[in-house]
Amino acid sequence: MINGGVEIEGLVFEAGSDDRDGFAEQASVRERSVAPELTEDDLVLDRSLRPKRLGEYLGQTKIKESLAIMIQAAQERGDVADHILFSGPPGLGKTTLATVVANELGANIRATSGPAIERTGDLAAILTNLEEGDVLFIDEIHRLNRMVEEVLYPALEDFALDIVVGKGPAARSIRLDLPRFTLIGATTRTGLLTGPLRDRFGVVFRLQYYTPEELADIVRRSASILDVGIEEDGALEIARRSRGTPRLANRLLKRVRDWAQVRGNGVIDEDVAAQALSFYEVDSLGLDAMDNRILELLSVQFGGRPVGLTTLASALSESTDSLEDVYEPYLMQQGLIIRTPKGRQATRRAYDHLGIPFPESI
Repeated sequence: MINGGVEIEGLVFEAGSDDRDGFAEQASVRERSVAPELTEDDLVLDRSLRPKRLGEYLGQTKIKESLAIMIQAAQERGDVADHILFSGPPGLGKTTLATVVANELGANIRATSGPAIERTGDLAAILTNLEEGDVLFIDEIHRLNRMVEEVLYPALEDFALDIVVGKGPAARSIRLDLPRFTLIGATTRTGLLTGPLRDRFGVVFRLQYYTPEELADIVRRSASILDVGIEEDGALEIARRSRGTPRLANRLLKRVRDWAQVRGNGVIDEDVAAQALSFYEVDSLGLDAMDNRILELLSVQFGGRPVGLTTLASALSESTDSLEDVYEPYLMQQGLIIRTPKGRQATRRAYDHLGIPFPESI
């Protein structure tokens, strides 16, 4: 205790006081510190393409229907919605969907990420600054510090914060009541979540890759927001090369828009989209220069033999995490590489894609 308050790792909570702006400011500094280096114009443009309501969110039909039922039921009861976990590969719209849920609930959303919450005091600052019915979004929640995670358990179950005051025999625990809130977590690595944390979510949704037709709808919607002329076949051509990912589809649309403005007549049709994407080294399967480099290494440099992940990462000057999380899933989904007990290996389809004869000795 300090003058009637509680000290947690240097943060002091005044007893009976609701003024915690200073603690929120400390937490928000860490939240901003993990944001990517984007200009304000980039951020505004990116946000403008994101849907705000469930009716605007394209794809993931079953998840949207389940969320609509959950939100309506919570509103009719006058209660907060269950805690929600979104999982799936990067770029499928987990963050966007969290914002949509908050908008549908008519609630404020506080966003942070697992690595940004370094100490239990950081989490305490964020939790005590929430208001009744708020949504707390934690991206990459599987990267939470284990000590921080322990503090989160009672907050999720009982909307309370357990704090140990003092050390040794004089130590004692006190409990701070928290406003009722909804936690939305997002993760690309469900297997890294601890069982106790995963079990405290009321519902878990796994987002799936989008079909080309679904992505074409997203591309057309984004093109209308950007005021870009686009034809049906042009949108589908971009969608086919977007690896089933809306984030990549929007990114490619912007690059094709630039190419069409400078090299074409400003309207995106199939030919313009194909020429522009070939210029940016995105081939007909949606593989970029790094993807094709991986296939060339496995097929040519290593002669088709299985290659360990660490060896492959060293040859590419990439991290093993990037290979596993960013590149491998799509290459495996397309049947271009396989994992064997001895390492990664290119398939016959990879050789056909590169135009290289398949070694019959493999």
